[in-house]
Amino acid sequence: MTNDYAREVVPMSERKAWFSISLVWIAVGIDLSAMLFGAELGKGMAFNDALWAVIIGSAILGVLAAFCAYVGAVTGLSTSMISRFTFGISGAKLVSLFIAVSLIGWFGVQAGFFAENAYAAIDGALGLQLPVPLLAAIGGILMMTTAVIGYKAIEKLSSWSVPLLLILVFLAVGLALSKYGTSALHTPVDNAFTFGMAVSLVISIFVVGATISPDISRWARTKKDAVLASFFGFFFGNSFMIIIAMILSRLMDESSLTTIMITVGLGIPGILVLILAQWTTNTSNAYSSGLSLSVIFTKKSKVFLTLVAGIIGTLLAVLGIYDYFINFLTIMTMFIAPIGGVYTAAYYIGGLKLFNEDNDQAFKWLALTAWALGTFISWLTMEGPIGLELFTLTTISSLDSFLIAFIFQALFIALFKKRSVIQ
Repeated sequence: MTNDYAREVVPMSERKAWFSISLVWIAVGIDLSAMLFGAELGKGMAFNDALWAVIIGSAILGVLAAFCAYVGAVTGLSTSMISRFTFGISGAKLVSLFIAVSLIGWFGVQAGFFAENAYAAIDGALGLQLPVPLLAAIGGILMMTTAVIGYKAIEKLSSWSVPLLLILVFLAVGLALSKYGTSALHTPVDNAFTFGMAVSLVISIFVVGATISPDISRWARTKKDAVLASFFGFFFGNSFMIIIAMILSRLMDESSLTTIMITVGLGIPGILVLILAQWTTNTSNAYSSGLSLSVIFTKKSKVFLTLVAGIIGTLLAVLGIYDYFINFLTIMTMFIAPIGGVYTAAYYIGGLKLFNEDNDQAFKWLALTAWALGTFISWLTMEGPIGLELFTLTTISSLDSFLIAFIFQALFIALFKKRSVIQ
């Protein structure tokens, strides 16, 4: 196994150019969840309006990701290691626990989602009905393998899978256009989404990924490489599958990528798209959870911890319990976005001096308070059975929590800048 620098700065000799890093983010963004959302958006909004909503939302997300990724490039540290200097040694373990548990859970959800779609794809293309738990196990093992090896394996997977995915998906679009024409794109629909709601949903799909972007951007050769890779990767990665799904679902009146691929005559390639799309997305969940666990269990190797995270996530998928704890995962995820607000304020307002060994305490209580306040605001503004939905700020609860945490951490630094509890 190569050194993945889980608890130390990535040396400059190992850093990468922006293009290879952007391919990783694009690969993460190309997944079936975005496809499903794109299909719903395409059916519930005028096509041109939906297209602009996706472009604007993805651009905002790209800016947010670049804002967070810059910190990773400057420090050369993972999100959880940045948290070590932001929240204190012991405080970071609490923060990292929320990140790790959330990402392990989502790994299980994505592996289970992969299994259900793989079952339909293999049945439709080959007439074979393989057990869903078996497919979940196979998918989970594939997805955690690259995460266990480390960033270099994820980079290689992305570098050859992204071009192949683009070719196959564009081929599907071309075949659909030749068969169905373009008239369906402009057919009037009942508006289920307002423009603001659509932009909000586009951002919310990937906002947690933006928060933990230092896990990848720490590999950037320069600050410019980190910013370019994150903005372009998040902008294109988040928007690509949504827009493709909008087009295909409009043309074919179908939301399932599996059914679409089989209908246009790409049964076997469709299975390949399914595997690669979820593999490149879900491996990042296992990778980042391993980095987070490395901060908590400092005497265990990152390889071992990532393997444990992947096995637990795979078992969740095999047991089929991923449908029953989405609310729990939503609660856990609610704690992640404000982490980004705190550490970016610590860097941009407090300066790089906060990120050194001389400035290490067990707990940095004001930073932890800013995190708690951001999480609380997320709960107050969140929609659905978990949130209270008492008011709204940006209409995106995770972005609300990020901004509130940033503001409070900035205020604490300004008011108590001479106190060691902040520094």
